[in-house]
Amino acid sequence: MLLCSTCTTTPLLLFFFHLLITLSTSEEPCTPNGSNATTIYEALKEHKLPMGLFPKGVTDFQLSTDGQFSVHLDKACNAEFESLLHYDSNVSGSLSCGKIDSLTGMEAQDLFLWFNVVSIHVDIPTSGLIYFDVGAASKKFSVSLFETPPDCVAVNPDDVGQTPSSGSRNESGSLWNVPDQESSGRDVL
Repeated sequence: MLLCSTCTTTPLLLFFFHLLITLSTSEEPCTPNGSNATTIYEALKEHKLPMGLFPKGVTDFQLSTDGQFSVHLDKACNAEFESLLHYDSNVSGSLSCGKIDSLTGMEAQDLFLWFNVVSIHVDIPTSGLIYFDVGAASKKFSVSLFETPPDCVAVNPDDVGQTPSSGSRNESGSLWNVPDQESSGRDVL
């Protein structure tokens, strides 16, 4: 019987070569809790989120070890992307890898209606899309819209109260994607 000395080492070499390629091309993991970020922009970047999710003018920022954060602005303001986003003077939520949950203090406008944004997430590895969730509906944008912090125009607090969140529009042209009853609620149509 003739034995092949390279027959047993070849599969092993292929395995290690594959492992080396996989490790060298995989994305850097998110920063674990206990971030050293001194700004919200650094914290977003460490958690694989674009820095432009919050506008210029953040005056104070706190991040706890469990991912809870708060951002403070001098005044409530609006920033324009593809849609108009409203930031209360205090915005808070829970930051994790590629995601902000339990978000309060941020609203998105779709035509004349305002929606409370409850979470934001990106795909990891990136698909180039970012998803804004308003509860029963979500909307996707290009991540490139949020690469840099936008200018934010101060708004009169009295004006904000006149456009409260009132749910998603009906089928006559809603820009928000409302999942069907059988969907998990995270799918974007």
